[in-house]
Formats: sequence, structure tokens, C-alpha cells
Amino acid sequence: MRIAQLGDLTVRLSGGTDGKGGGNGPVVILLHGFGAPGNDLVPLADVLDVPRGTRFVFPEDPLSLSFGPRDARAWWLIDMARMAQDQAAGRPRDLSNEIPKGLASARDTMLAFLKEIEHTFVADPRKTVLGGFSQGAMLTCDAMLHTDRPYAGLVQLSGNLLAQPIWNSLMPKRKGLPVFQSHGMQDEILPYVGASRLRDALSQSGLAVEWHRFRGGHEIPEPVLQRLGVFLTKVLTNPHD
Repeated sequence: MRIAQLGDLTVRLSGGTDGKGGGNGPVVILLHGFGAPGNDLVPLADVLDVPRGTRFVFPEDPLSLSFGPRDARAWWLIDMARMAQDQAAGRPRDLSNEIPKGLASARDTMLAFLKEIEHTFVADPRKTVLGGFSQGAMLTCDAMLHTDRPYAGLVQLSGNLLAQPIWNSLMPKRKGLPVFQSHGMQDEILPYVGASRLRDALSQSGLAVEWHRFRGGHEIPEPVLQRLGVFLTKVLTNPHD
């Protein structure tokens, strides 16, 4: 693994021909979630069963949090007080119509970063998968809907439906896009119902959603990683039209 600067973002590179993102193999870009350090998802590169030479890119979000664990970061700020109140009252968080103040800025950063990846890495979008966990999943979904590049697939690990007034009108243009989505039925951070709403919205717009629910919380269990490896191998070796 090596750390590099691509555009405005610090990234960790793994896999490839040298274990440091070398070569010209397919690319998997994975974004970590709110409150996690930039290296949070890096271990996935060693456990996912993917085509030989696959390069992994793990961007670190630019916003450093002043609370929580050391090196905690975020793509945009969330209302922690409201979240705590909802949890205390037993109210599921409904983000479906919420458009976070920092979403547009995070999207611009990500779209610029994707252009940089395509140029610097000589990464063919048809052999590039974009995805993430939690807040990182929601940002990659938003970015995917705001670009017309022919990516191989989208990965949504413990994400939720967000910005529905914007997303609903953009989803149909991604008809046929393979999507891997997983969510824990006991997730207390981003509710299961929000994930199922995202699944339904994507499916109804014609995206090819592979849905995996599991008994658990806000996490990525081993069975999901196994199925994700199969998904990545499929879409990276047999790009959709």
C-alpha cells in the first residue's frame, strides 16, 4: 500500500501488480464513512477475491472532525444532536428527502477526483467500479447519478436513500447499471428501511440491483465480502453495455 495525492484528495493505493496500485488492471474505488479514518476500508483489498491485477483506490475525505476518534473524517457534517434524539426516541432516521448542505461541494470534489483517476491512472471507466460504506456509499451514489461516464458498477454498503428530489430524476439515465447493495437489518445508524427505499428506487428506474440483507448492524460481514468479490469479478470481466 502507498499513499499519494490525486487532485485535491489524499488516497491510499493497493493491489495492482505491485501491491501499491501499479499496473493497468481494473480499478475499484471505495469511500469510507462518516467518522472513520482514511485507511478504514484499506483491509478490504486483501480479502476481496477479485481479478488479478485489480487496483484499489481509497480516497480520504478532506473534512477532519473535531470530535470522535483520532483522524476521524467526513464528506459532509451531519446533525449529531438530531441523530441522538431520533435514536433515543426510537425514531428511524429518514434521510430520503434530505439534501445535506455539504453534499454539492462533496460531489464536486468527487467528480473532479474521478476525472483525475481516469487521466492519471489511465483507468477505463468500463473497468472501474465506484462505491463506499455508509456516508461514502451515499456520496458515490450521488456522484454516479451526476456523471455520464460508463462505469462498470456501483457498490452501496450500508447506505440509504438521500436527496430523493434530485436522485429520482437522474436514476433512469443509469438504466442497466449493475449495483451491489447490502444492509444490516438491525442497523441503528442508517435504518434498514432507508436502504430498502434506495433499492426500490434504483430497481424501478431500471438499474440492476443485487440486494443482500443480513442479520447485523452498521457493518460489512464476511458473507457480504464474499458476494462482493463475486460481483466485482463479474462486472470487471464482463462490462455491461
